[in-house]
Amino acid sequence: MEKKQKNACSGCQGSDHPFVNLPWLPDAGKNASLPSPPTDEECFRLWDKYGMLDNVRAHSLLVAHIATAMARRAASLGLPVSVPETRASALLHDLAKTWCLRYGGSHALLGAAWTVAETGNYRIGQGVILHVHWPWQLPDGPAICSLPFFVIYADKRVRHDKCVTLSERFEDLLVRYGHTEQARAGIRSTYGQAKEMEALLAKYLEWSLDENTFDCGRLV
Repeated sequence: MEKKQKNACSGCQGSDHPFVNLPWLPDAGKNASLPSPPTDEECFRLWDKYGMLDNVRAHSLLVAHIATAMARRAASLGLPVSVPETRASALLHDLAKTWCLRYGGSHALLGAAWTVAETGNYRIGQGVILHVHWPWQLPDGPAICSLPFFVIYADKRVRHDKCVTLSERFEDLLVRYGHTEQARAGIRSTYGQAKEMEALLAKYLEWSLDENTFDCGRLV
C-alpha cells in the first residue's frame, strides 16, 4: 500500500476511490499464474456475444494493431512485455462500448468486468478499465512500456478507424463531447496526459511516435 500511495496522484488516494485497490503497475501480476490470453478468434467471438457494432470493431482492430506494434518493439528491447496479452486487451478495450452507447454507464468499467469474467486474466482487464485515463502519475522509467499504456496510447491515436495524431484525435473529441466547460477541461487534461505519455513512450521505446503510422497508412 505504501508504494501504491507514493505513486498515486493526490486525487486517487481516498479509500472510496474505485481504483484504490488496483495493483500498482510494476508489481501487477508479478509471478502470478493467469490464464493464457484469448486468441484473435476468441476475442472476435466475444465481440459477437456482446453485440459490438461494426464501427467499434474497426476501431478496435486498429487500436490492437498499434498496441501490438508497440509491445513487439518493447519486447525486442528486452522489456518484460506480453505481446499476446497486450493485443487481447486492445481488442477487448471497447467490449462494452455498444451496450453503454445504448443504455449508458462506463464502458471501461463494464468492459473490464466482462473481460475478467470471460478471460480470468486481470492484466487484460486492467488495460480495459484504464484505457480512457491513467489516474496516477505516469512512471518515468521502463515501466511506461507496459500493457495499460500501450492500450491507452493506441486508443488515443485512432479516430474511428483512421490513425491520426494526438492533436487531431482530441480536436475531434472536443467537437463531439466538449459540450460543457467541465467536459472540455476534462478532454484537455487527458490530452496533456497523452502528450506526456507519448514523450515517455518514445523515450523508452527509442522510437519516434508523434507521426508514426505503425504501417497503418498515411495519417489522415
